[in-house]
Amino acid sequence: MSASPSPVSGSLSADPAALADPARMGAYVLPGRVSDPRPVITQARAAEDLGLGSVWLSERWGTKDLGVIAGALGQATSDVRIAAGVTHFMIRHPAVLASMAMTAQGMTGGRFVLGFGRSVASMWTAVGLPPVTNRILIDSVDLLRRLCNGDKVSYEGPAGHFPAMRLSDLPDAPPPPLVLAAIGPKTLALGGAHFDGVLLHPFLTPEAVARSAKTVRTAAEAAGRDPASVRVYATVITACGLSAGEEAAVVGGRAVTYFQIPGFGEQLAGTNGWDPAVLRNLRAHPQLAGVRGSADFSRTRNQLTGAARALPPEWLDSSSAVGSAAHCVERLRDYRAAGADELVLHGSTPEQLAPVVTAARPAQARSSRSPR
Repeated sequence: MSASPSPVSGSLSADPAALADPARMGAYVLPGRVSDPRPVITQARAAEDLGLGSVWLSERWGTKDLGVIAGALGQATSDVRIAAGVTHFMIRHPAVLASMAMTAQGMTGGRFVLGFGRSVASMWTAVGLPPVTNRILIDSVDLLRRLCNGDKVSYEGPAGHFPAMRLSDLPDAPPPPLVLAAIGPKTLALGGAHFDGVLLHPFLTPEAVARSAKTVRTAAEAAGRDPASVRVYATVITACGLSAGEEAAVVGGRAVTYFQIPGFGEQLAGTNGWDPAVLRNLRAHPQLAGVRGSADFSRTRNQLTGAARALPPEWLDSSSAVGSAAHCVERLRDYRAAGADELVLHGSTPEQLAPVVTAARPAQARSSRSPR
Protein backbone atom coordinates (compact mmCIF):
# COMPACT_ATOMS: atom_id res chain seq x y z
CA MET A 1 0.00 0.00 0.00
CA SER A 2 1.43 3.34 -1.00
CA ALA A 3 1.97 6.29 1.28
CA SER A 4 -0.32 9.28 1.14
CA PRO A 5 0.13 11.29 -2.05
CA SER A 6 1.61 14.72 -1.50
CA PRO A 7 -0.49 17.17 -3.53
CA VAL A 8 1.49 20.09 -4.86
CA SER A 9 0.21 23.50 -3.81
CA GLY A 10 1.28 26.86 -5.10
CA SER A 11 1.20 28.54 -8.48
CA LEU A 12 -0.85 26.83 -11.17
CA SER A 13 0.72 25.67 -14.39
CA ALA A 14 -0.12 27.66 -17.50
CA ASP A 15 -0.15 24.40 -19.48
CA PRO A 16 -3.83 23.71 -20.40
CA ALA A 17 -3.25 19.97 -20.14
CA ALA A 18 -1.91 20.31 -16.59
CA LEU A 19 -4.95 22.36 -15.59
CA ALA A 20 -7.15 19.35 -16.34
CA ASP A 21 -4.87 16.69 -14.86
CA PRO A 22 -7.07 13.84 -13.51
CA ALA A 23 -4.66 13.40 -10.60
CA ARG A 24 -5.75 16.89 -9.49
CA MET A 25 -9.40 15.79 -9.55
CA GLY A 26 -11.56 13.89 -7.13
CA ALA A 27 -15.09 12.54 -7.33
CA TYR A 28 -17.92 12.06 -4.89
CA VAL A 29 -19.03 8.50 -4.23
CA LEU A 30 -22.67 7.82 -3.36
CA PRO A 31 -23.71 11.33 -4.46
CA GLY A 32 -27.09 12.36 -3.04
CA ARG A 33 -29.46 10.18 -1.04
CA VAL A 34 -28.97 6.41 -1.21
CA SER A 35 -30.74 3.44 0.33
CA ASP A 36 -27.92 0.99 -0.45
CA PRO A 37 -24.33 1.98 0.37
CA ARG A 38 -22.70 -1.07 -1.23
CA PRO A 39 -22.13 0.50 -4.69
CA VAL A 40 -19.53 2.73 -3.00
CA ILE A 41 -16.95 -0.02 -3.52
CA THR A 42 -17.31 -0.22 -7.30
CA GLN A 43 -17.55 3.56 -7.54
CA ALA A 44 -14.30 4.09 -5.63
CA ARG A 45 -12.53 1.44 -7.70
CA ALA A 46 -13.78 3.12 -10.87
CA ALA A 47 -12.38 6.45 -9.65
CA GLU A 48 -9.01 4.86 -8.95
CA ASP A 49 -8.97 3.11 -12.34
CA LEU A 50 -9.62 6.48 -13.99
CA GLY A 51 -6.57 7.91 -12.27
CA LEU A 52 -8.46 10.34 -10.04
CA GLY A 53 -6.58 11.55 -6.99
CA SER A 54 -9.37 11.29 -4.42
CA VAL A 55 -12.86 10.08 -3.62
CA TRP A 56 -15.17 12.09 -1.36
CA LEU A 57 -18.09 11.09 0.83
CA SER A 58 -20.77 13.48 2.07
CA GLU A 59 -21.71 11.81 5.35
CA ARG A 60 -25.41 11.21 5.95
CA TRP A 61 -26.82 9.33 8.89
CA GLY A 62 -28.32 5.96 8.02
CA THR A 63 -26.44 4.75 4.95
CA LYS A 64 -23.30 6.89 4.66
CA ASP A 65 -21.43 6.56 7.95
CA LEU A 66 -17.95 7.93 7.42
CA GLY A 67 -16.05 5.47 9.61
CA VAL A 68 -17.63 2.38 8.08
CA ILE A 69 -17.25 3.53 4.49
CA ALA A 70 -13.71 4.86 4.93
CA GLY A 71 -12.69 1.49 6.38
CA ALA A 72 -14.25 -0.38 3.47
CA LEU A 73 -12.72 1.88 0.83
CA GLY A 74 -9.32 1.69 2.46
CA GLN A 75 -9.22 -2.02 1.74
CA ALA A 76 -10.93 -1.88 -1.66
CA THR A 77 -8.46 0.68 -3.09
CA SER A 78 -4.71 1.13 -2.95
CA ASP A 79 -3.81 4.66 -4.10
CA VAL A 80 -6.75 7.05 -4.14
CA ARG A 81 -7.19 9.41 -1.17
CA ILE A 82 -10.38 8.90 0.85
CA ALA A 83 -11.93 12.17 1.97
CA ALA A 84 -14.87 13.28 4.08
CA GLY A 85 -16.68 16.04 2.29
CA VAL A 86 -18.07 16.61 4.89
CA THR A 87 -18.64 15.43 8.42
CA HIS A 88 -19.06 17.56 11.57
CA PHE A 89 -17.10 18.06 14.77
CA MET A 90 -19.96 17.97 17.25
CA ILE A 91 -21.48 14.60 16.35
CA ARG A 92 -18.57 12.58 17.78
CA HIS A 93 -16.63 12.94 21.01
CA PRO A 94 -13.22 14.47 20.16
CA ALA A 95 -11.36 11.35 21.30
CA VAL A 96 -13.66 9.11 19.24
CA LEU A 97 -13.19 11.34 16.20
CA ALA A 98 -9.40 11.36 16.62
CA SER A 99 -9.38 7.59 17.09
CA MET A 100 -11.37 7.10 13.89
CA ALA A 101 -9.07 9.48 12.00
CA MET A 102 -5.84 7.82 13.09
CA THR A 103 -7.19 4.28 12.65
CA ALA A 104 -8.24 5.24 9.11
CA GLN A 105 -4.76 6.64 8.50
CA GLY A 106 -3.20 3.43 9.72
CA MET A 107 -5.52 1.24 7.64
CA THR A 108 -5.00 3.25 4.44
CA GLY A 109 -1.31 4.02 4.61
CA GLY A 110 -2.03 7.70 5.24
CA ARG A 111 -4.68 8.30 2.56
CA PHE A 112 -7.44 9.75 4.76
CA VAL A 113 -8.63 13.38 4.56
CA LEU A 114 -11.10 14.85 7.06
CA GLY A 115 -13.40 17.58 5.85
CA PHE A 116 -15.75 19.44 8.18
CA GLY A 117 -18.68 21.81 7.80
CA ARG A 118 -20.79 23.98 10.05
CA SER A 119 -24.21 23.13 8.49
CA VAL A 120 -27.18 25.28 9.58
CA ALA A 121 -28.25 26.14 13.13
CA SER A 122 -31.71 24.55 12.76
CA MET A 123 -30.16 21.12 12.16
CA TRP A 124 -28.21 21.24 15.39
CA THR A 125 -31.17 22.55 17.38
CA ALA A 126 -33.28 19.67 16.10
CA VAL A 127 -30.82 17.03 17.38
CA GLY A 128 -30.01 18.81 20.64
CA LEU A 129 -26.54 20.10 19.80
CA PRO A 130 -25.32 23.70 19.95
CA PRO A 131 -24.97 25.65 16.69
CA VAL A 132 -21.40 25.61 15.40
CA THR A 133 -19.69 28.94 15.97
CA ASN A 134 -16.32 30.11 14.67
CA ARG A 135 -14.86 29.60 18.14
CA ILE A 136 -16.07 26.00 18.21
CA LEU A 137 -14.49 25.36 14.81
CA ILE A 138 -11.14 26.86 15.87
CA ASP A 139 -11.05 25.05 19.21
CA SER A 140 -12.22 21.74 17.70
CA VAL A 141 -9.58 21.65 14.99
CA ASP A 142 -6.91 22.38 17.59
CA LEU A 143 -8.21 19.61 19.87
CA LEU A 144 -8.26 17.12 17.02
CA ARG A 145 -4.74 17.95 15.88
CA ARG A 146 -3.34 17.61 19.37
CA LEU A 147 -5.07 14.29 19.96
CA CYS A 148 -3.87 12.92 16.60
CA ASN A 149 -0.34 13.94 17.57
CA GLY A 150 -0.58 11.89 20.76
CA ASP A 151 -0.87 14.80 23.19
CA LYS A 152 -2.75 14.63 26.45
CA VAL A 153 -5.51 17.22 26.16
CA SER A 154 -7.61 18.99 28.77
CA TYR A 155 -10.22 21.48 27.60
CA GLU A 156 -13.21 23.43 28.81
CA GLY A 157 -14.86 25.93 26.49
CA PRO A 158 -17.43 26.37 23.74
CA ALA A 159 -16.63 22.96 22.21
CA GLY A 160 -17.37 21.11 25.47
CA HIS A 161 -15.84 19.96 28.76
CA PHE A 162 -13.11 17.33 28.43
CA PRO A 163 -10.97 16.95 31.58
CA ALA A 164 -8.41 14.49 30.18
CA MET A 165 -8.18 12.94 26.71
CA ARG A 166 -5.43 10.99 25.01
CA LEU A 167 -5.11 8.29 22.37
CA SER A 168 -3.33 5.38 24.03
CA ASP A 169 -1.83 4.05 20.80
CA LEU A 170 -1.02 5.66 17.46
CA PRO A 171 -0.28 4.06 14.08
CA ASP A 172 2.87 4.79 12.12
CA ALA A 173 1.07 7.41 10.03
CA PRO A 174 0.76 11.20 10.12
CA PRO A 175 -2.41 12.99 11.24
CA PRO A 176 -4.80 13.45 8.32
CA PRO A 177 -5.21 16.81 6.57
CA LEU A 178 -8.13 18.77 8.03
CA VAL A 179 -10.31 20.66 5.57
CA LEU A 180 -13.12 23.16 6.18
CA ALA A 181 -16.13 23.55 3.88
CA ALA A 182 -16.82 27.26 3.38
CA ILE A 183 -18.88 29.75 1.40
CA GLY A 184 -18.81 33.15 3.12
CA PRO A 185 -15.70 35.29 3.58
CA LYS A 186 -15.48 34.81 7.36
CA THR A 187 -15.49 31.01 7.10
CA LEU A 188 -13.10 31.11 4.14
CA ALA A 189 -10.70 33.23 6.19
CA LEU A 190 -11.07 30.92 9.17
CA GLY A 191 -10.16 27.98 6.93
CA GLY A 192 -7.12 29.80 5.60
CA ALA A 193 -5.92 30.65 9.09
CA HIS A 194 -6.56 27.34 10.89
CA PHE A 195 -7.13 24.41 8.49
CA ASP A 196 -5.03 22.49 5.97
CA GLY A 197 -7.48 23.14 3.16
CA VAL A 198 -10.82 24.66 2.21
CA LEU A 199 -13.57 22.86 0.32
CA LEU A 200 -15.63 25.29 -1.75
CA HIS A 201 -19.34 24.74 -2.23
CA PRO A 202 -20.94 23.48 -5.46
CA PHE A 203 -22.51 26.01 -7.83
CA LEU A 204 -19.84 28.66 -7.56
CA THR A 205 -18.73 30.27 -10.81
CA PRO A 206 -15.00 30.29 -11.68
CA GLU A 207 -14.98 34.00 -10.80
CA ALA A 208 -16.40 33.25 -7.35
CA VAL A 209 -13.80 30.50 -6.90
CA ALA A 210 -11.05 33.01 -7.73
CA ARG A 211 -12.35 35.45 -5.11
CA SER A 212 -12.73 32.66 -2.56
CA ALA A 213 -9.22 31.32 -3.16
CA LYS A 214 -7.79 34.81 -2.71
CA THR A 215 -9.63 35.21 0.61
CA VAL A 216 -8.27 31.87 1.85
CA ARG A 217 -4.68 32.61 0.89
CA THR A 218 -4.75 36.17 2.19
CA ALA A 219 -5.98 34.89 5.57
CA ALA A 220 -3.29 32.21 5.63
CA GLU A 221 -0.59 34.78 5.01
CA ALA A 222 -2.01 37.10 7.68
CA ALA A 223 -1.87 34.20 10.14
CA GLY A 224 1.81 33.68 9.39
CA ARG A 225 1.27 30.59 7.29
CA ASP A 226 2.52 29.76 3.80
CA PRO A 227 -0.53 30.48 1.59
CA ALA A 228 0.50 27.65 -0.73
CA SER A 229 0.22 25.20 2.18
CA VAL A 230 -3.56 25.65 2.41
CA ARG A 231 -5.15 23.59 -0.32
CA VAL A 232 -8.22 24.96 -2.14
CA TYR A 233 -10.70 22.35 -3.40
CA ALA A 234 -13.39 23.57 -5.82
CA THR A 235 -16.48 21.38 -5.99
CA VAL A 236 -17.87 21.32 -9.53
CA ILE A 237 -21.18 19.73 -10.47
CA THR A 238 -20.32 17.74 -13.60
CA ALA A 239 -22.70 16.06 -16.07
CA CYS A 240 -20.97 14.81 -19.21
CA GLY A 241 -22.87 13.07 -21.99
CA LEU A 242 -25.86 12.14 -19.81
CA SER A 243 -29.43 11.79 -21.00
CA ALA A 244 -31.56 14.90 -20.72
CA GLY A 245 -33.45 13.51 -17.74
CA GLU A 246 -30.33 12.40 -15.87
CA GLU A 247 -28.60 15.70 -16.58
CA ALA A 248 -31.58 17.64 -15.25
CA ALA A 249 -31.51 15.61 -12.03
CA VAL A 250 -27.73 15.83 -11.55
CA VAL A 251 -27.59 19.58 -12.14
CA GLY A 252 -30.98 21.23 -11.68
CA GLY A 253 -32.37 18.89 -9.06
CA ARG A 254 -29.21 19.16 -6.97
CA ALA A 255 -29.18 22.95 -7.29
CA VAL A 256 -32.68 23.09 -5.82
CA THR A 257 -31.53 21.26 -2.67
CA TYR A 258 -29.05 24.05 -1.97
CA PHE A 259 -30.79 27.18 -3.19
CA GLN A 260 -34.15 26.49 -1.56
CA ILE A 261 -32.74 26.55 1.99
CA PRO A 262 -33.43 30.01 3.48
CA GLY A 263 -30.23 31.90 4.18
CA PHE A 264 -28.08 29.25 2.54
CA GLY A 265 -29.39 30.02 -0.94
CA GLU A 266 -28.88 33.73 -0.39
CA GLN A 267 -25.29 33.12 0.64
CA LEU A 268 -24.57 31.13 -2.52
CA ALA A 269 -26.25 33.70 -4.75
CA GLY A 270 -24.41 36.56 -3.07
CA THR A 271 -21.04 34.82 -3.46
CA ASN A 272 -21.68 34.59 -7.20
CA GLY A 273 -22.92 38.18 -7.43
CA TRP A 274 -26.46 37.07 -8.35
CA ASP A 275 -29.72 38.72 -7.30
CA PRO A 276 -31.03 36.68 -4.32
CA ALA A 277 -34.56 38.01 -4.95
CA VAL A 278 -34.80 35.35 -7.68
CA LEU A 279 -34.94 32.71 -4.95
CA ARG A 280 -38.49 33.77 -4.06
CA ASN A 281 -39.66 32.23 -7.33
CA LEU A 282 -37.94 28.96 -6.48
CA ARG A 283 -39.38 28.70 -2.98
CA ALA A 284 -42.85 29.55 -4.27
CA HIS A 285 -42.78 26.59 -6.66
CA PRO A 286 -45.61 24.13 -5.93
CA GLN A 287 -43.19 21.23 -5.55
CA LEU A 288 -41.49 23.00 -2.64
CA ALA A 289 -44.58 23.96 -0.66
CA GLY A 290 -44.18 23.09 3.00
CA VAL A 291 -40.54 21.99 2.68
CA ARG A 292 -38.35 22.57 5.71
CA GLY A 293 -34.66 21.80 5.58
CA SER A 294 -33.17 20.14 2.53
CA ALA A 295 -35.77 19.29 -0.12
CA ASP A 296 -34.21 15.95 -1.07
CA PHE A 297 -35.35 14.50 2.26
CA SER A 298 -39.00 14.83 1.23
CA ARG A 299 -39.10 15.25 -2.56
CA THR A 300 -38.35 12.85 -5.39
CA ARG A 301 -35.80 13.46 -8.12
CA ASN A 302 -38.60 14.26 -10.57
CA GLN A 303 -40.12 16.79 -8.19
CA LEU A 304 -36.77 18.49 -7.66
CA THR A 305 -36.12 18.55 -11.40
CA GLY A 306 -39.48 20.23 -11.96
CA ALA A 307 -38.76 22.88 -9.32
CA ALA A 308 -35.38 23.60 -10.92
CA ARG A 309 -37.13 25.30 -13.84
CA ALA A 310 -37.67 28.26 -11.50
CA LEU A 311 -33.91 28.88 -11.44
CA PRO A 312 -32.36 31.06 -14.18
CA PRO A 313 -30.65 28.75 -16.72
CA GLU A 314 -27.61 31.03 -16.75
CA TRP A 315 -27.07 30.34 -13.04
CA LEU A 316 -26.65 26.63 -13.69
CA ASP A 317 -24.72 27.06 -16.95
CA SER A 318 -22.14 29.38 -15.40
CA SER A 319 -21.54 27.34 -12.23
CA SER A 320 -21.22 23.76 -13.47
CA ALA A 321 -19.58 21.63 -16.16
CA VAL A 322 -22.28 20.22 -18.42
CA GLY A 323 -22.44 18.85 -21.95
CA SER A 324 -19.83 17.25 -24.19
CA ALA A 325 -16.58 15.91 -22.80
CA ALA A 326 -14.62 18.64 -24.58
CA HIS A 327 -16.82 21.40 -23.16
CA CYS A 328 -16.65 19.94 -19.64
CA VAL A 329 -12.85 19.79 -19.80
CA GLU A 330 -12.71 23.45 -20.78
CA ARG A 331 -14.95 24.37 -17.85
CA LEU A 332 -12.78 22.36 -15.46
CA ARG A 333 -9.71 24.16 -16.76
CA ASP A 334 -11.47 27.45 -15.99
CA TYR A 335 -11.90 26.36 -12.37
CA ARG A 336 -8.29 25.29 -12.02
CA ALA A 337 -7.08 28.52 -13.62
CA ALA A 338 -9.22 30.41 -11.10
CA GLY A 339 -6.98 29.17 -8.30
CA ALA A 340 -8.29 25.75 -7.28
CA ASP A 341 -5.54 23.27 -6.38
CA GLU A 342 -7.91 20.37 -6.94
CA LEU A 343 -11.37 19.88 -8.40
CA VAL A 344 -13.96 17.66 -6.73
CA LEU A 345 -16.46 16.50 -9.33
CA HIS A 346 -19.93 16.05 -7.88
CA GLY A 347 -23.39 14.87 -8.93
CA SER A 348 -22.29 12.12 -11.33
CA THR A 349 -20.86 8.82 -10.15
CA PRO A 350 -17.23 8.02 -11.06
CA GLU A 351 -18.42 5.64 -13.78
CA GLN A 352 -20.41 8.47 -15.38
CA LEU A 353 -17.32 10.70 -15.27
CA ALA A 354 -15.23 8.41 -17.48
CA PRO A 355 -15.75 10.42 -20.73
CA VAL A 356 -14.64 13.74 -19.23
CA VAL A 357 -11.71 12.26 -17.32
CA THR A 358 -10.54 10.40 -20.43
CA ALA A 359 -10.82 13.60 -22.49
CA ALA A 360 -8.83 15.51 -19.87
CA ARG A 361 -5.92 13.09 -19.96
CA PRO A 362 -3.15 13.84 -22.49
CA ALA A 363 -3.24 11.63 -25.58
CA GLN A 364 -0.04 9.76 -24.70
CA ALA A 365 -1.36 8.94 -21.25
CA ARG A 366 -4.69 7.74 -22.68
CA SER A 367 -2.93 5.32 -25.00
CA SER A 368 -0.66 3.88 -22.28
CA ARG A 369 -3.19 3.56 -19.47
CA SER A 370 -4.95 0.24 -18.96
CA PRO A 371 -7.63 -0.75 -16.42
CA ARG A 372 -6.47 -2.10 -13.07
